[in-house]
Amino acid sequence: MDLQLTGRRVLVTGGTKGIGRAIVDAFAGEDAAVSFCARTEPDVTALVKELRDRGVTATGAALDVADGPAVKRWVDQSAAELDGVDVVVANVSALAIPDEETNWQRSFAVDMMGTVHLVQAALPYLERSDAASIVTVGSVSGREIDFAAGPYGTFKAAIAHYTQGLAYQFADKGIRANTVSPGNTYFPDGVWATIEAGNPELFGQAMALNPTGRMGTPDDIGRAVAFVASPAASRMSGANVLVDGALTRAVQL
Repeated sequence: MDLQLTGRRVLVTGGTKGIGRAIVDAFAGEDAAVSFCARTEPDVTALVKELRDRGVTATGAALDVADGPAVKRWVDQSAAELDGVDVVVANVSALAIPDEETNWQRSFAVDMMGTVHLVQAALPYLERSDAASIVTVGSVSGREIDFAAGPYGTFKAAIAHYTQGLAYQFADKGIRANTVSPGNTYFPDGVWATIEAGNPELFGQAMALNPTGRMGTPDDIGRAVAFVASPAASRMSGANVLVDGALTRAVQL
């Protein structure tokens, strides 16, 4: 299937590791031009070079998505370098799970407001695109109650609500908005690898809940995001797409 992403201009937050890196790679593999941000400048520099060496049109910046003005500068600079914006993917999460006040504050600043900062900065450019798409990365923890039901799950649910609102508000402008919600996703140095090493009992319990007998991979999520964002999915808007291997049992009516 041709996802019709060739030459499309895509911005991804948190693009150097894990799911974010897989999202960047998925779009690059479809011949899109990509810009991404992350907090660690050497990681950004290294990935930009790697992508350019592969012939991908790529640029990036180091920033904290909780910093609204910094996000706007990055979006504006990316739009200038790529000559516009067609797709934005809000991927960054503070991954603040314990029910502590500092985690509520950080989750609001990073997960929620980081998403809002990206969308607000990108909207003027998306309105000029003929294939405008917003994708937010949610979580199954935003769909049902699990061990992450504190700040992490709460704000993932809020992001899905916000995204569906965007789909309705901007439908007449041709801007689609969808959420992709992964189940537990395993990669080196990721949250589940950390839990496996530090809390093997919880890791075993989580593994046992997966009907497929495995956790997902970043590539599983990256491919789903690329499809949902692409013109091939032009009729999809306002959806919350689960990529969880039948992990969740809640029925979305």
